[in-house]
Amino acid sequence: MASHQTSSPASSGNSTRIDSQLPALKAAVSEALEYAKQLGTSAAEVAISKQQGLSVSTRDKEVETVEFTKDGALGITVYRDGAKGNSSTSDLSSQAIKQAVKAADDIAKYTSQDPFSGLADPELMAKDIRKLELYHPHDIDAQGLAQLAIDSEIAALDVSERIKASDGASANAHTGAKVYGNSHGFLGGYCSSRYSLSCVVIGEELDGNMQRDYDYTVSRQFNGLLSPEAVGIKSAQKTLNRLDARKIATTKLPVLFSPEIATGLIGHFIGAISGSSLYRKSSFLLDSLGTQVFPEWFNIQEQPHLLSGLASANFDSEGVATQQRNIIEDGRLATYLLTSYSARKLGMTNTGHAGGIYNWTLKDSGQTFAELIKAMGTGLIVTEVMGQGVNAVTGDYSRGAAGFYVENGEIQYPVEEITIAGNLKDMFMGVQAVASDRDLRSSIRTGGILLNEMQIAGN
Repeated sequence: MASHQTSSPASSGNSTRIDSQLPALKAAVSEALEYAKQLGTSAAEVAISKQQGLSVSTRDKEVETVEFTKDGALGITVYRDGAKGNSSTSDLSSQAIKQAVKAADDIAKYTSQDPFSGLADPELMAKDIRKLELYHPHDIDAQGLAQLAIDSEIAALDVSERIKASDGASANAHTGAKVYGNSHGFLGGYCSSRYSLSCVVIGEELDGNMQRDYDYTVSRQFNGLLSPEAVGIKSAQKTLNRLDARKIATTKLPVLFSPEIATGLIGHFIGAISGSSLYRKSSFLLDSLGTQVFPEWFNIQEQPHLLSGLASANFDSEGVATQQRNIIEDGRLATYLLTSYSARKLGMTNTGHAGGIYNWTLKDSGQTFAELIKAMGTGLIVTEVMGQGVNAVTGDYSRGAAGFYVENGEIQYPVEEITIAGNLKDMFMGVQAVASDRDLRSSIRTGGILLNEMQIAGN
């Protein structure tokens, strides 16, 4: 039975397209900035984020929930003599905007001065606004999304008798608009779209215990999604591969992170070179700029202007122009990730990373994931990690894991209930290879990553 969580129309086609609202959103930002100026503030910045779309979830080939989303808010930050005040409103009427600006200004009058706060420098504002093709509206209703989810479940359940049930599928279609402006005179905005489909299924082991796994597809374009049959079949295959797992003896082995887990490994690197971690001295990569942190052949490039990229943008959340740049060049750390605040705290230059990273692509070493398995000989493929055992200050890494034991370059059996441990500095320097078949479903575009050795705790 469908559980309708809102009385709004359950069709993306019944709502006003988000791009038609962009001029009004820009006007609201301009109005807020003008009123902040009238109040005599030193500086101000305003951002609006608005989203609308549909999400449908199914279970056992029946619709479970239908959710229509339509929300957004305006956030205002004003600066007065080195002090800062924030306020927000979801009401974009002139009266509500003025009340929000006034509230932010009142707060600024009573907060402490911070010499490092303020707008990003005016010369860093984005001027070359490219068409990045982030917005691809597609008219699909709840029934259409439900059919995608159900079709993925049907395909998964047909793969094997050992696939016993669906643990749910979800299909989503969302569009959004972002507008940012500040008292430097910068005003920019853009629309974007995102579609996704996922499926989770449950398989039965020989002893009657159950295992689950999933697969998903995501794209800026609806037609860029994999078919529901492909998603369902892949989720079933991944679940079957996990069945009848066992432990292995405690040892040291090469470890091959699957692409999905490799993105998390690089995520720890992102945290370590982010400005907030650096000025708080809570990073294991303090004072590492220009030093060797990966092998000499290893490179990471940031590409913020990829057409239809999942993490593409012309400017960050402070209006600073994004730039194509090397993050790691020949194994050396080429840049930190800095906002205006962290750059001032560190006495460095803003890199335009307020709001995150932009399409990182890891250079591969020429082998596919399958070829890396053969090259590894004996080792461990990690397809899942659990727990929060990562110390951002020391780099110590210890997490529960599951995956596959490899011998003579061939997968022997699935493994579970093990712990993998090391230190992130050693793990980064111990990268042996990056697979050429990249996973493009996130802001980190990488294949599997092979490490020379990690400590494995098992039986």
